[in-house]
Amino acid sequence: MSGGGLLVAGTTSDAGKSVVTAGICRWLVRQGVKVAPFKAQNMSLNSFVTREGAEIGRAQAMQAQACRIEPTALMNPVLLKPGGEQSSQVVLMGKPVGELSARGYHGGRQQRLLGTVLDCLAELRSTYDAVICEGAGSPAEINLRRTDIVNMGIARNAGLPVVVVGDIDRGGVFASFFGTVALLSPEDQALVAGFLVNKFRGDVSLLEPGLDMLLGLTGRPTYGVLPYRHGLGIDEEDGLRVSLRGTVRESSVAPPVGADVLRVAVCAVPLMSNFTDVDALAAEPGVVVRFVDRPEELADADLVVVPGTRGTVRALEWLRERGLADALRRRAAEGLPVLGICGGYQILGERIEDEVESRRGVVEGLGVLPVRVRFARDKTLTRPAGEALGERVEGYEIHHGVADVTGGEAFLTDGGGGALDGCRVGQTWGTHWHGSLESDGFRRAFLREVAAAAGRRFVPAADTSFAALREEQLDRLGDLIEQHADTDALWRLIESGAPAGLPFVAPGAPA
Repeated sequence: MSGGGLLVAGTTSDAGKSVVTAGICRWLVRQGVKVAPFKAQNMSLNSFVTREGAEIGRAQAMQAQACRIEPTALMNPVLLKPGGEQSSQVVLMGKPVGELSARGYHGGRQQRLLGTVLDCLAELRSTYDAVICEGAGSPAEINLRRTDIVNMGIARNAGLPVVVVGDIDRGGVFASFFGTVALLSPEDQALVAGFLVNKFRGDVSLLEPGLDMLLGLTGRPTYGVLPYRHGLGIDEEDGLRVSLRGTVRESSVAPPVGADVLRVAVCAVPLMSNFTDVDALAAEPGVVVRFVDRPEELADADLVVVPGTRGTVRALEWLRERGLADALRRRAAEGLPVLGICGGYQILGERIEDEVESRRGVVEGLGVLPVRVRFARDKTLTRPAGEALGERVEGYEIHHGVADVTGGEAFLTDGGGGALDGCRVGQTWGTHWHGSLESDGFRRAFLREVAAAAGRRFVPAADTSFAALREEQLDRLGDLIEQHADTDALWRLIESGAPAGLPFVAPGAPA
């Protein structure tokens, strides 16, 4: 027997689909429901590696955690990783299968993936009591409806009821709700059961007349008004939307344990990927994390992070153009802490040989680490574990670059002195491992070294558990749904589908 399902769509990108999906998943699992997340097609520079070595969007990995299950490639069969404004790497069932332009993808390749997507959804529904699906962008993108496999395309093929989420904090939510339904065909409209208001501030009673009018106009109820909550933007999908300057991670409000705070500056390189690596730093009391794009913004930083990127050579050029490359070299020479992660590690090396990503051939790196990198055709996708600074470390690798380390100290080892990954020279570290800072003991040991090198009287909190903080965030998402949504009505949708007889809202989709 096939399990129930629901598609969480949105009026726009970043309306809150990912967190609402995670919240519904956590609410359901707390009710004893065996539930899984699903997103047919995800465009994201933030990805994760499953235990079987498949690359999927980090949002789906976070949603799997909300379900208290291991993530698998079935949960995100198609992942698009932008390599620029015009093309993306296509990752199918966790493995890269090539680069395609947007025109090439929407011109035919996308529709050919529909069978794979539906097979994955069917397999999940045969295994779980419920599958909560997340859409992408807006279901009313009329220029893309013909080849859609992630919004109404999959809802129609799989018979999924749809709830549309709107971000009222942006304004215009009633027009967005109405317009979304009114631009869909009668067949698509028949599956749109109602709405969820997200990020509401203020007195709900002032909003209720508008919700009643929306019901009158569309014949569809609003299933909940979710209040605005700080600190719930976990595992964002798209690094392209991060402001190049001044963006601050939502840090812990707890005061520092020691006398000083620790300031972390993250270079906001183009095509920044897995910038969620710094979330574990931002979770530490007294650590302030911000993204920067000017050399003078490194002056008061105690640690500078050069993060991962889908365009290593392009990011290197960007650092040089902005004067950040020289500032990083000066920091390294002065013994001030610098950490390079994945593409950032490659940038800190001596040389990059790239005939895969940029196809620029041999490019000189910043030369602060004795590392030479050659880009291989096959992508490394692993979940390694080891030791560093006397502490256990776990992480995941997603990269084409193969590093040849010719000097310095090994950064991550097997515990017996054997090098596993990375390199350290003085106070400059580099590693291909994403997620290593989520290992609490290692993160504390690393921050103690950073503080000593920076001359700060900063002391890491002894009891900060990143995993526990993540669980608290997911429970807060579940609380939002349980306390502010009509959960009985949502469960009826999941179990029985969209109600019959939903009215048509003119004009409908254009021919």
